[in-house]
Amino acid sequence: MSEVLNLSFHCALPISTDHGLLQMNSSQVSYNGTPDNSFYIVAFQTLESKNYLMLGLSFIYIITLMGNFILLTTVFMNPSLHSPKYIAVCNLAMVDISINSVIIPQMVPVFVFNLSRVPFEMCFSQMFFLHFFGDLESFSLAILAYDRLIAICLPLRYPSINTNQGMCFIVAAVWLLVFFLDAYPVGLASKLPYCGSRVVRSCCCEHGPVYILACTDISFNRRLALTKTMIVLLTPLIFIIFSYIVVVATVLKIASAEKSRKAFHTCFTHLLLVLTYYLPVILAYLLGSQHLALSPDQLIAVLTVSVTMPPMLNPIIYSLKTEEVRVRIMKGLGFSVVVKMLWQF
Repeated sequence: MSEVLNLSFHCALPISTDHGLLQMNSSQVSYNGTPDNSFYIVAFQTLESKNYLMLGLSFIYIITLMGNFILLTTVFMNPSLHSPKYIAVCNLAMVDISINSVIIPQMVPVFVFNLSRVPFEMCFSQMFFLHFFGDLESFSLAILAYDRLIAICLPLRYPSINTNQGMCFIVAAVWLLVFFLDAYPVGLASKLPYCGSRVVRSCCCEHGPVYILACTDISFNRRLALTKTMIVLLTPLIFIIFSYIVVVATVLKIASAEKSRKAFHTCFTHLLLVLTYYLPVILAYLLGSQHLALSPDQLIAVLTVSVTMPPMLNPIIYSLKTEEVRVRIMKGLGFSVVVKMLWQF
């Protein structure tokens, strides 16, 4: 989901990093008597509702942890759910936890306690994991689409084609692919000379707002970042669209209305997850290219919420729309007993 921020950055006009006294030069600033090799996160300074934003993000993070851990625990504790489909679901849940854990906790010291200084190595470590888990999100949705494609179009061959071992291999291969996709641009950005301003106008050490601070030609970095963003966003999306075309064509051939309804219901849950992910991308493009945001701080605030909302909503959507998961969660939490008591009463 970090690509939402990256996309809006490349669509928008360059934002000046000048910010009064915070315009810092690495040759002038020192920390404990030594040259300062840090970056400074600056955002939301003109946003009157900054405290409410942080409160909302804290709520999002708590629900993200609770929802995804409940989903992971439910799958782990029920052997009947130990299938390729739920390996893919658990992969998405782990990615959801990770992406919000990279973004939200580090914002608290920066924007609540005004500890804006981020050491050089920590900044680029955060940048890597932000993009790594953000890019994994789109590929994880593509893995779920692959599972539904095989289950609906080749139901009789599904057990032999899509095994637990096979799904684990696909997940591992995707993680390795995304690792190499992100390691190069982040490593390249870390080698640039940052001899001028170290003020990062973003909610975190995001790739775009950091590498533009380099005091050298960054045209290759810009092209590389935009190309990688398009690959990460469009490749999974094209595969998902293709899989839905094939699925719809297959379902329309099914004679049984009940089977057709069940197949469409299964796809509808996944479609909600896809829309939850890609709608913020569309929002980012509109805000960046059409300059619809009133200020840079408002743009950053909207995009931050857009990036962190899907990891919170994904487990809720999947739990509510998937009966076998919903029933087991209610049973595990004791809700089924309460419902029966109320019904008897």
